[in-house]
Amino acid sequence: MVDDRIPTTHIGSLPRPPELLDLLKKREDGEDVDPDEWEAATTDATHEVVRRQADVGIDSANNGEQSRVSFNWYVKNRLNGIEGTEEQELWADLQDYPDYAEETFKTDVINLAEHPVVTGPLEYTGVEEAEAEIAEFEAALDDVDTDFEDAFLTSASPSVVTATHVDDYYGDYEEYLFAAADAMQTEYELVADAGFTLQIDAPELLTVGQTAAYADSSLEEIKGATRLHVDALNHALENVPAEQVRLHTCWGSYEGPGHLDTPLAEMLPVLYEADITGLSVEQANPRHQHEYRAFAEHPLPDGWTLIPGVVDVKTNIIDHPETIADRIERVADAVADDTPLVAAPDCGFGTQAGIGMVDPEIAWAKLEALDEGAKIAADRIY
Repeated sequence: MVDDRIPTTHIGSLPRPPELLDLLKKREDGEDVDPDEWEAATTDATHEVVRRQADVGIDSANNGEQSRVSFNWYVKNRLNGIEGTEEQELWADLQDYPDYAEETFKTDVINLAEHPVVTGPLEYTGVEEAEAEIAEFEAALDDVDTDFEDAFLTSASPSVVTATHVDDYYGDYEEYLFAAADAMQTEYELVADAGFTLQIDAPELLTVGQTAAYADSSLEEIKGATRLHVDALNHALENVPAEQVRLHTCWGSYEGPGHLDTPLAEMLPVLYEADITGLSVEQANPRHQHEYRAFAEHPLPDGWTLIPGVVDVKTNIIDHPETIADRIERVADAVADDTPLVAAPDCGFGTQAGIGMVDPEIAWAKLEALDEGAKIAADRIY
């Protein structure tokens, strides 16, 4: 907290303008995109999302992931050794409701059923692209007349890379996982060296049981897989100060049934092994609103900040500020009095380009309500 305030942030992806979505689709389809047109579109979009974050009262801002086709598959443009796609099974909860899944998960930009394939050794070759994204964000921050309390950039975790890219090269999962960690380490250090907070996007730490490989596994086996994923993340973060890293995890950025989700209380002790100091977890999701109690059962490590999700990102209902305040309050009651809180949505509003479940203008209204709700909660708590 800052001066008895509850700061606000969001989880990375924000709505992209139609002209940028068109260019992203062309790139995905292998069409040539004029470099000047691409630079102009991404620059304009980044400046606009930075300005709008300031307008709605966000305290910790980012670039909205404007130039990325998704929170995870952008890495196929930054890693060598990825070529082609292969159709994959739906996640386990969706397999129980295939008719719903078939009609719901469609996008004109990317095919969510077709996963990129790793066909050779992974190597980070995207330094130039990453540096351009960083410079674009720096320029937007300089040009927008506001002072954010913090600025962050997101990066895919090693295990979300392995969970959403088909291995057709390594053959051994642990070798594949740590190869991804070695490759992504470069990006993590680029973000940290630029002075930004690094947000690691790692939904798979809570959703590993939804994948085909672990759908029939016991809870202990799932926790063992998650612990291995945390080990790989720590390996990749070895040169980044923990004070500069926050981690986002969730039960998936899609409107699925969620009936097979792992319980938070079981998973928190494993998450606490990560070399981070900020943890973002869903708390507005109706499947998980009761799990604020898990933070009382398993208190956060000393020095950590909790970033509870208190705004829904899967419906077009604008959360009432009083409801947001209620969600913040019950989390505050569950944690130690000196635990810093930063209020946030559950997940991103544009994790996959072209499949935003929330209308862009309603997404911004939800973020404005977040600011109002955080102020109400602060008045009540402090």
